[in-house]
Amino acid sequence: MALKVSSRGLVPPFIVMDVMREANALEAAGEGVLHLEVGQPGTGAPAGALAAVAAAVGEQRMGYTDAFGIPELRERIARHYQGAYGIEVDAANIVVTTGSSGAFVLSFLAAFDAGDRVALASPGYPAYRNILTALGIEVVDIAVGADTNFQLTAPVLEAVLEAGDALDGLIVASPSNPTGTMLRPQELQALVGLCDARGIRLISDEIYHGITYGVEAETAWRYSRDAVVINSFSKYYSMTGWRLGWMVLPDDLLRAVECLGQNLFISPPAVSQVAGLAAFECTEELDANVRRYAENRALLLDQLPKAGFRELASADGAFYIYADVGHLTNDSADFCRRMLEETHIAATPGTDFDPTRGHRYMRFSFSGETEVMAAAAERLRAWLD
Repeated sequence: MALKVSSRGLVPPFIVMDVMREANALEAAGEGVLHLEVGQPGTGAPAGALAAVAAAVGEQRMGYTDAFGIPELRERIARHYQGAYGIEVDAANIVVTTGSSGAFVLSFLAAFDAGDRVALASPGYPAYRNILTALGIEVVDIAVGADTNFQLTAPVLEAVLEAGDALDGLIVASPSNPTGTMLRPQELQALVGLCDARGIRLISDEIYHGITYGVEAETAWRYSRDAVVINSFSKYYSMTGWRLGWMVLPDDLLRAVECLGQNLFISPPAVSQVAGLAAFECTEELDANVRRYAENRALLLDQLPKAGFRELASADGAFYIYADVGHLTNDSADFCRRMLEETHIAATPGTDFDPTRGHRYMRFSFSGETEVMAAAAERLRAWLD
């Protein structure tokens, strides 16, 4: 007799990880691969963070911490909001998590019940949809395009609500993955105000804050203390493998998240918290990384159209360029597979981010070395010629 397997695990794969596996297999076979698929910095943790860990490992036990994280780190994150945004945040509302992924799981469990309806922009980060689905929460995809800079705005949300779609929650991301587009402060304020007025819990993904190009990112907590803000040490702080993130939580969710966190994760990784605390003092090194991303961005925005990728999202932040390849293919997954095989350039098909229209889009990540971006642009131009 076959044993039962839960339907909760029947979610789509995170396609970019499949692409990375195939690219790594090529590299293992001795081929030179240019990685433009994975959204992680090409640099490791900043030197100051590594030095702090080296000192702490020899002196500290590195046992469990509080479920919400060590007090010093929570207080430092609270001060970060004063320095970066000019707003007061109480350290009691800061929750350190096992990456932003842990923050998504905890916030979704605390804020929503099975059967609730949560909206998100499409294209968007696929893990939102897949985690919600695994938890039995209904996902409401709201298609957005170039007319709203690939962002879900208040008028778009209002139209959905006026059509009779009741919502319990909304997830927004600015800068966004995969498009790199951003909500301007007045757009974010209008969206937050609409959610508050309609009793919709807003979850604001702010993990790419610090990586912007001429446009300042704003936090949703400026406009509402009922919003959930999620951030991470993975992107600006260049610490993907350390699995450390944080949330700014409303008072009404604190105890629920604490109980969930105690049971699901016990505590965030102790050694990573030591590194995260030190990383806040490494802005000179981290800002140099952002300047490199800006150089990569400028290079690709100039060279990709010459190679045939003419319709590109604005890429105001993060380290992604989202390209419309509908004039080249109607199957972006096959297009990316052939591109990897024939040019040894790894990129991600849009189907990872938009199950309906992603077949005509793809995403380039420009978080690596500038020399890699230049070589990729040259290969693509020769390939498509």
